[in-house]
Parts: sequence; C-alpha cells; structure tokens
Amino acid sequence: MTTILFFLILAISILVLSILFFLSRLKPYCECEICKGYLNSTWSLEFKNLCDWYSYLLKKSPSGTIHVHVLGNVITANPNNVEYMLKTNFDNFPKGKQFSTILGDLLGRGIFAVDGEMWKFQRKMASLELGSVSIRSYAFDIVSDEIRNRLIPLLKSNIHSVLDLQDVLRRFSFDSICKFSFGMDPGCLKLSLPDSDLQESFDLASKLSAERAMTVSPLVWKIKRGLNIGSEKKLKEAIKKVDILAEEVIIQKRKNDFSSQNDLLSRFMRNIDDDKLLRDIIVSFLLAGRDTVASGLTTFFWLLAQHPRVIDEIRAESSRIMVRTEKETLASFEEIREMHYLTAAIHESIRLFPPVQFDSKFCQEDDTLPDGTFVAKGTRVTYHPYAMGRMESIWGKDCLEFKPERWLEDGVFKGQCPFKYPVFQGGVRVCLGKDLSIVEMKSVALALIRQFDFQLHVAKEQTPKFMPGLTATVRGGLPIMVQERREQ
Repeated sequence: MTTILFFLILAISILVLSILFFLSRLKPYCECEICKGYLNSTWSLEFKNLCDWYSYLLKKSPSGTIHVHVLGNVITANPNNVEYMLKTNFDNFPKGKQFSTILGDLLGRGIFAVDGEMWKFQRKMASLELGSVSIRSYAFDIVSDEIRNRLIPLLKSNIHSVLDLQDVLRRFSFDSICKFSFGMDPGCLKLSLPDSDLQESFDLASKLSAERAMTVSPLVWKIKRGLNIGSEKKLKEAIKKVDILAEEVIIQKRKNDFSSQNDLLSRFMRNIDDDKLLRDIIVSFLLAGRDTVASGLTTFFWLLAQHPRVIDEIRAESSRIMVRTEKETLASFEEIREMHYLTAAIHESIRLFPPVQFDSKFCQEDDTLPDGTFVAKGTRVTYHPYAMGRMESIWGKDCLEFKPERWLEDGVFKGQCPFKYPVFQGGVRVCLGKDLSIVEMKSVALALIRQFDFQLHVAKEQTPKFMPGLTATVRGGLPIMVQERREQ
C-alpha cells in the first residue's frame, strides 16, 4: 500500500509540474515587446546579461521606468522614484510577504527578510553595534590579519600560476565575515584551499533561494518544497547544515563566557535569549558581508586590468601617504582613510558593477511614483543600481567610462546623492555596513596592488557574464596570473 501511495504522489507531482511547464510556454497574455522579449528570451541574442537588457530598455524610456507586465514588475532607474520608495513614502514600499517567503527558509526572521517592528528592533541594535569604535577596530584587525597571514602568502605561493581571483576573494571574505560574525574560522583561505562544508552549504542555499524568484510561478517551487524533491530538497539539506553549525556555535558560546568576546554574535547574545532569532540575524549578516565584498572586489580587479593608469595613481597615492618604502607593509586604518583616490576608484567600480544589481519592494497600497507611473497595490517595484550607473541623464555622456576622477573635488573624495547612487540603498534603509565594507575593499585592494602585478587571462574587452543569484557573481570566475611587482 505504501509503495502504491508513493507512486501515486509521484505521478501527481509530475502531472502538476508538466501542466505548469506547459502553461509557461503558452503565448504571454501581454503582447508588448518587453514581455515577449522576456518570455521568449530574445533579449539574450543581443545582450549577455538580463541586467544589460534592462539597462538598454531603461535608457530608452523617457521616464526611466518600464513595466514587465508578465512579472507584475515595475522597474525604474529614476532617482526621484528611488527617493520616493526609500525615503518619502517608505512605509508604502516594504520588502513584502512575497520577498520574505522566497528567502524566509534561509534568513528566517533576519533583518533582510522582515518588515515592521522586528526590522526596527534589529536595525536599532545593529546600528548601535556597527557604529561603535570597538567593533570597527575589531573588524579592521580581522581583515588585516587575513590579508597578512593568508591572502598574501597564498598569492606568493602561486607566482606565475593562474588563479581564479574571484574564488580566492570569496574564500577571503567568507573567512573574514565568519570571524567577525561568529567568532569562528572556517579556514577557507589556507594554502591548500580546503573545501568547507559551511561555505559550500551556504553558497548552495543562497543560490537555490535566489532561483526561487526566477521560476515562472511560486507554485513550482512551493510544490517541490512540499514534496521535498529536486532543488527544494537540496535547499532544505543545505540550510540544515548551516543551522546545525550555527546552533553548535551558539551552544558553545553559552557554555563559555561570551560577555568578553567581540564578535557580532557574542554582542547580540548579551541582549537576545532567542537562539533561533540569533541564528537568523547572524546568517543575514553572513550573507551581506561575504558576497557583496567579494563581488565588488572581483569586478574592481577586472576594471583595473583594463586601466593600468588607475593602478599607477593608487600606488603613487599610497607611497605619498604611507611614506614607508616596504611594499609588504599594510596600511593603518588612519592611512586608509586618507586615500581619497583609492576611495574614488572603489566607488566608481561599484557604480558600474554594483554587487547587488537590483532591489525590489512591494507596493502596499495604490500609489503614483514621481514620474507619473501608477503602481497598483501588490505590484513589485524594482530600482536598478546597475542600470542607473549607465544612465547619461544621471552620470553624463561618459557614464560608461571607468573614471575615478568624477568622485574627486580638488583631490578630495566627494560622495554622491544616495538616490542616484543607491548601491548602499538610501534613506531609512541605508546599509549599516557600508563603511566597514568600503574599508575592507580598500584594505584588500591596496595590499594586492602594492605587492603584485596581475595579468588577466580573459579578453580585456570581454564584458563579464553574471550568474543568477542574490549578488553579482562572474560566470567562469576571474582567471589571473600573479606576478611579484617589479617596481615600488
């Protein structure tokens, strides 16, 4: 009887999935060019990435806003609309239940998956912790130690060899964020480049969670989750491994005196007794601090390979500020802060290649955006930093050029309005880890630029092709040959 029931459930599952697949292949109910291009994937004939196609469409739109009706999605690259969503009418554009449903299994009640009072509570607590001098010093020491004792030795041991720099940077940032968040060291960047169960499980869980948003209908992944089959079975197994490790770390910390420890988990444990909530909070920070930094650094080195002049400028600036001639010496926190050209180069890089290419909210009540676009209740509204970095109306005719000087005024770095540069969001939701991330990126970039030369092993003019995911990951990685720098 059990066997018959199993095959009956399997047959029904296959039938349901087949029907959903058939429905997905039917002609779209919307016959506009954008919807047809999306459903038929004709955009891929001309563009490598979906984000490049959206950028093209948004440039053509007089308002800087488009509709993808079949997705129930309004997409905008209009700074006025971004400000309206993130600041002026913030309460009407929460993340929404749709978003928390997609990422809820991985992030639980973490800050990136909730709205309302739970979000305010975590935001306030995180703001107090991340804004303290002691936590910034702790984070800087972790990054410097990882650079000095793992990253540089690894590159030195691979002189004249081809490495996937993206993989190296992902390992680096995973080690660093685990030390900072959990107070534990997964050792991903050891010379042998060992496999890490936590890293692999976390990567897989992030990837499969993101793929939920790309299915034709939420019913597809929800049915698979209910039946525990396919990608949803893999996702469940990956999250379970992350949960087990997080639980073990929390248990060990409770057994010991965590009150004197500086990692983020220990700090939160002083005010929160709910172990499940602690797990959710820390996994959220793990997601934010790992992938964004590695993504930003990967495309930064891709750009540097095409603009050696920028490398020369960064080296010259560091020599003026650091004074010391030993290129192996790492810059201090104070010296890093004084490097305005390096700061400009980092910001210019993530203008063109933001780690999070787009971000969506869900309209709670009928609304009208500043550009006149009507948004019905329940509509997904997406602002698109990747496209915004390519808009002449925002950045001028040279918007496609990698030009750090656009961020300098008399040699001093000058930030831009967050609503025309929403790489770190803006308004009430502005990224609390922005300064920590920028300092980490500057520290890594400077240490490598001062000590090594890199030869890119892909065509320089080749546009990066990105994999689907929560953050931008270059398909195929970033193969580079490492060489000792010949000149100081």
